[in-house]
Amino acid sequence: MKLARVVAELGLEALATGDLTREVGGGYCSDLLSDVLAHARPGDLWITHQRHLNVVAVAKLRDLAGVVFARGNRPSPDVVARAAAEGVNLFLSSEPAFEVAGRLHRLLHP
Repeated sequence: MKLARVVAELGLEALATGDLTREVGGGYCSDLLSDVLAHARPGDLWITHQRHLNVVAVAKLRDLAGVVFARGNRPSPDVVARAAAEGVNLFLSSEPAFEVAGRLHRLLHP
Protein backbone atom coordinates (compact mmCIF):
# COMPACT_ATOMS: atom_id res chain seq x y z
CA MET A 1 0.00 0.00 0.00
CA LYS A 2 1.30 3.47 -0.83
CA LEU A 3 2.63 5.51 2.09
CA ALA A 4 0.36 8.46 1.27
CA ARG A 5 -2.71 6.25 1.75
CA VAL A 6 -1.37 4.80 5.01
CA VAL A 7 -0.76 8.33 6.32
CA ALA A 8 -4.29 9.41 5.38
CA GLU A 9 -5.97 6.29 6.76
CA LEU A 10 -4.10 6.47 10.07
CA GLY A 11 -4.55 10.24 10.36
CA LEU A 12 -0.85 10.86 10.81
CA GLU A 13 0.60 14.36 10.94
CA ALA A 14 3.44 14.75 8.45
CA LEU A 15 6.54 16.32 10.00
CA ALA A 16 9.01 15.69 7.17
CA THR A 17 8.20 14.03 3.88
CA GLY A 18 10.27 12.52 1.15
CA ASP A 19 8.70 9.95 -1.15
CA LEU A 20 5.06 9.37 -0.22
CA THR A 21 4.60 7.01 -3.17
CA ARG A 22 6.71 4.34 -1.45
CA GLU A 23 5.12 1.01 -0.73
CA VAL A 24 4.66 0.17 2.95
CA GLY A 25 5.36 -3.52 3.36
CA GLY A 26 4.78 -3.79 7.08
CA GLY A 27 5.33 -2.18 10.42
CA TYR A 28 7.94 -2.43 13.13
CA CYS A 29 7.55 -1.37 16.77
CA SER A 30 10.62 -0.87 18.89
CA ASP A 31 12.41 1.74 20.94
CA LEU A 32 15.76 -0.06 20.70
CA LEU A 33 17.79 1.23 17.79
CA SER A 34 19.89 -1.94 17.68
CA ASP A 35 16.71 -4.02 17.40
CA VAL A 36 15.47 -1.93 14.47
CA LEU A 37 18.86 -2.19 12.78
CA ALA A 38 18.85 -5.96 13.17
CA HIS A 39 15.23 -6.79 12.33
CA ALA A 40 13.27 -4.05 10.55
CA ARG A 41 12.82 -4.64 6.83
CA PRO A 42 13.16 -2.08 4.06
CA GLY A 43 9.74 -0.55 3.47
CA ASP A 44 8.56 -1.00 7.06
CA LEU A 45 6.90 1.85 8.91
CA TRP A 46 8.73 2.18 12.25
CA ILE A 47 6.61 3.10 15.29
CA THR A 48 8.61 4.43 18.22
CA HIS A 49 8.82 6.78 21.19
CA GLN A 50 12.45 7.71 20.49
CA ARG A 51 12.88 11.25 19.18
CA HIS A 52 16.60 11.90 18.72
CA LEU A 53 18.78 12.29 15.63
CA ASN A 54 19.84 8.65 15.58
CA VAL A 55 16.27 7.69 14.64
CA VAL A 56 16.77 9.44 11.30
CA ALA A 57 20.08 7.65 10.73
CA VAL A 58 18.59 4.23 11.49
CA ALA A 59 15.55 4.86 9.27
CA LYS A 60 17.81 5.91 6.42
CA LEU A 61 20.21 3.00 6.90
CA ARG A 62 17.40 0.40 6.94
CA ASP A 63 15.55 2.12 4.04
CA LEU A 64 12.35 2.34 6.07
CA ALA A 65 9.18 3.82 4.58
CA GLY A 66 9.06 6.23 7.50
CA VAL A 67 8.97 6.76 11.23
CA VAL A 68 5.86 7.34 13.33
CA PHE A 69 6.37 9.02 16.69
CA ALA A 70 3.65 7.62 18.92
CA ARG A 71 1.74 9.20 21.80
CA GLY A 72 2.37 12.73 20.52
CA ASN A 73 6.11 12.55 21.20
CA ARG A 74 7.17 15.32 18.85
CA PRO A 75 10.85 15.39 17.86
CA SER A 76 12.90 18.58 18.03
CA PRO A 77 13.20 20.88 15.00
CA ASP A 78 16.77 19.69 14.35
CA VAL A 79 15.55 16.08 14.00
CA VAL A 80 12.83 17.17 11.57
CA ALA A 81 15.33 19.26 9.59
CA ARG A 82 17.79 16.36 9.34
CA ALA A 83 15.02 14.03 8.17
CA ALA A 84 13.94 16.51 5.52
CA ALA A 85 17.54 16.85 4.31
CA GLU A 86 17.96 13.04 4.21
CA GLY A 87 14.58 12.36 2.59
CA VAL A 88 13.31 10.39 5.60
CA ASN A 89 9.55 10.48 6.19
CA LEU A 90 8.57 11.45 9.74
CA PHE A 91 5.04 11.37 11.12
CA LEU A 92 3.33 12.06 14.41
CA SER A 93 0.42 10.22 16.00
CA SER A 94 -1.36 11.14 19.21
CA GLU A 95 -2.25 7.47 19.70
CA PRO A 96 -0.18 4.98 21.72
CA ALA A 97 2.19 2.73 19.76
CA PHE A 98 -0.07 -0.28 20.37
CA GLU A 99 -3.02 1.46 18.69
CA VAL A 100 -0.97 2.71 15.75
CA ALA A 101 0.48 -0.76 15.20
CA GLY A 102 -2.94 -2.41 15.40
CA ARG A 103 -4.50 0.01 12.97
CA LEU A 104 -1.56 -0.36 10.58
CA HIS A 105 -1.83 -4.15 10.71
CA ARG A 106 -5.57 -4.06 9.99
CA LEU A 107 -4.95 -1.68 7.10
CA LEU A 108 -2.22 -3.78 5.52
CA HIS A 109 -3.88 -7.14 6.24
CA PRO A 110 -7.66 -6.66 5.85
